[in-house]
Amino acid sequence: MNPIYQNLKTYFGYDSFRPGQEKIITAILSGRDALGIMPTGAGKSLCYQIPALTFPGLTVVISPLISLMEDQVAALKRRGIGAELINSAVNYNRRKSILTKISTEYGRDSLSYSHHTSSSSSSAFHQCSDSSIFPESLPSARSESSPIKLLYVSPERLSAPEFRAFAQKIRISFLCVDEAHCISLWGRQFRPEYMKIAEFIEALPTRPVVAAFTATANAEVRSDIIDNLKLREPYVLTTGFDRPNLYFEVQKDKDKWLALSSLLTRHRGECGIIYCLTRRTVESLSRKLEVNGFTVAHYHGGMPLEEREKAQRDWLDGKRNVIVATNAFGMGIDKPDVRFVIHYNMPGSMENYYQEAGRAGRDGLPSDCFILYNYRDVVINRFFISYAGIMPGDMVKGGEHRSVSIIEGVYVAIDNDIDLDELRAHERRKLAAMQRFVAGDVCLRQFMLGYFGEHAPSYCGKCSRCLSLVPFGQHQTSLIPDVESPDLYSELRSLRLRLSRKYGILPHKIFPDKILHVFARARPRSVPAMLLIEGINFVSVFRYGREFVEEIRLFVETN
Repeated sequence: MNPIYQNLKTYFGYDSFRPGQEKIITAILSGRDALGIMPTGAGKSLCYQIPALTFPGLTVVISPLISLMEDQVAALKRRGIGAELINSAVNYNRRKSILTKISTEYGRDSLSYSHHTSSSSSSAFHQCSDSSIFPESLPSARSESSPIKLLYVSPERLSAPEFRAFAQKIRISFLCVDEAHCISLWGRQFRPEYMKIAEFIEALPTRPVVAAFTATANAEVRSDIIDNLKLREPYVLTTGFDRPNLYFEVQKDKDKWLALSSLLTRHRGECGIIYCLTRRTVESLSRKLEVNGFTVAHYHGGMPLEEREKAQRDWLDGKRNVIVATNAFGMGIDKPDVRFVIHYNMPGSMENYYQEAGRAGRDGLPSDCFILYNYRDVVINRFFISYAGIMPGDMVKGGEHRSVSIIEGVYVAIDNDIDLDELRAHERRKLAAMQRFVAGDVCLRQFMLGYFGEHAPSYCGKCSRCLSLVPFGQHQTSLIPDVESPDLYSELRSLRLRLSRKYGILPHKIFPDKILHVFARARPRSVPAMLLIEGINFVSVFRYGREFVEEIRLFVETN
């Protein structure tokens, strides 16, 4: 069997790839650099995880957020894949242990270095086992003893002398840059360390294959990524920005509180995010929601770390279905069952909106995205732009002023070599495009796709502009597929929540909503029957499948 299909089935449970995945994986494994622009939910991570399993050496994944690394590494380990992370939260002894293990496995004298896949096809680590038959042979049982195939690192770690010395002694087959839009001129104020990645690559004894991935990049940002990473004749994949399962709606000049209350009542019991422009709005709105009987968490960058982590955890594990947050929340969050995203304020750019709204419906099920807009949102965004580069009295370092920008209403230092007038002008153009999006009269999906360079028909049938003849409030998202029992689906969700709390694992890590819908429709009556479902996680089936089978059996007998 082709190694990439073997790994796809053995470790991820799929029989086939999603659109575009196989093409970019094949390009990478041929030794070609690559750039993947793929929307949230399109399967970007698989596009570098499959090559990592096939290449003979180590794969280094540069990732911007600790939460993103932790989720990815934990998920890989559950699938029996050797993976570790190094960032500011990992102490010295743990870092030393990880780097020592990798040095033993991938020291430059310990492995013949090749970008071709043939050398790895006979590796015992990659061979298909009898794990689909015998629970004790599942990949997860080998995760601790398996070689570390993927090492996730923060961009800041690349400049550390300890890591630089380590990188000189090992064989890195593949280097992947996640959230690559951060390397663009217009994203570098978020993580300026991304600008040093090319320097790190050039200093390696042997240049690895390099790939970059992001969900959002127009032509300008794509060019920035290729130039700044110094990609060599990269294979560029754009799978399309459309998310057909998402419904988009703009509500203008309405009472925001009444509109929000109506939407939350409509989506009661479902998982969602409410985005606000400022920390003050997050706090005041979350208090008002709690007073009015809505159970919500809230999150912004000014909260103590422990409080932010608790809010995020309460939302992830389902203790609180809704979280009110600034744009500091969401990047790297692996939660597929977000049924709605509400922007209480209009964001400052189409890029921001696409990223934030795109956190809805990652499981492919119908989900809703709303913007509650009035002109005050424009005023707030213009204020943020105007104050980019203005120095408050307390932001002086070493006697020298530093340039700043404003993110979620607070000052953040940015690179001094950025032309602030150019930056402000660029941000104003993006804000103007966002205004046209919310205030215009064309199909919302057509405008959005056109902004990112894609042609789209003038009527999508899944936005408030196209459905403008439907009276306000009558739009309903059909979350329950045909011929499915909603009662059984509800029972399975309750069982999943009980198991989540019993074993301390996030609900969607047991089985995602999409699989529960399949269970409710197909009603598998045995564990082997569950194993036939495409995309099923074999580990979850053997750990929890019998309890779901029993729940289905009892439901069928009593109904």
